[in-house]
Amino acid sequence: MKEKFESQLKEFVLGLQKHISTEDGQWTVKGFIDVFQNIYTLSSDTKIVSKILEIHLFPKIMEFAQRYGYKIVLAEHQNYYPDISFVKADDETIKYAVDFKTTYRNPNKPFLCNGFTLGSHGKYFEDRTSTKNIQFPYSEYSGHFCLGIIYDRTDGASIDETKSYNISELHSIASVVSGFHFFVTEKWCIASDKSGSGNTANIGSINNINDIINGKGMFSKLGESWFDDYWMNYNKITIPDEKGGTKKITSLKDFVEYRKGDTTLIVPKHNRAPKKAEK
Repeated sequence: MKEKFESQLKEFVLGLQKHISTEDGQWTVKGFIDVFQNIYTLSSDTKIVSKILEIHLFPKIMEFAQRYGYKIVLAEHQNYYPDISFVKADDETIKYAVDFKTTYRNPNKPFLCNGFTLGSHGKYFEDRTSTKNIQFPYSEYSGHFCLGIIYDRTDGASIDETKSYNISELHSIASVVSGFHFFVTEKWCIASDKSGSGNTANIGSINNINDIINGKGMFSKLGESWFDDYWMNYNKITIPDEKGGTKKITSLKDFVEYRKGDTTLIVPKHNRAPKKAEK
């Protein structure tokens, strides 16, 4: 069932690009409009872009759910996981967690993106029956997926956020983002072994775009059980360090060695530019 849902979702996202972008790849959303038909341009701030993309895509998400017989349950609070719970209408024991993830390409290293977080490794992740900050207990979901969008940010010099436009000037307004690429993957497949944001207990993604699209994260050969075990125990297990003291395990290599697993199955991060083929 999980594989079927993933296949349906992957097929679905193939048609989303034409829904949100022009033929030359520009975002069709240009700004906010008021009752006087003035248009105010958007900011390229990632949180703003992410939320508006979510709103822009939601009617299509509803169509997908209806087509395949799912009810949609939205996160009750902003910090709840996941963004959307797909619940099978004829069997409510079948649930899938889907998080929207948006990020932008690194303009200096276009094979990398800025990365994103993959949910918490805190209470609800450790205790799979917990309802803290999660719509349904983690164990009730048959799969945990990312519906991701990678895009280019427009050079700030071409966007004037202080200027308003008349609706007749709509097509002259530069889009703040362009070059969308959609992907669907289970979140464990694109996880790194590092926390995703500051002091919060979030799982970080890998950054190589090709690896993200193809689900080739650090755990992709080890498997989901290693992902779960590692992040449930992140920064909790103490081992000797090289200086005669101790340290907490915060690297996958240390963890796999500690568990006496096969470190050759760890997929390295590919954050360096790919080598050009010799002529």
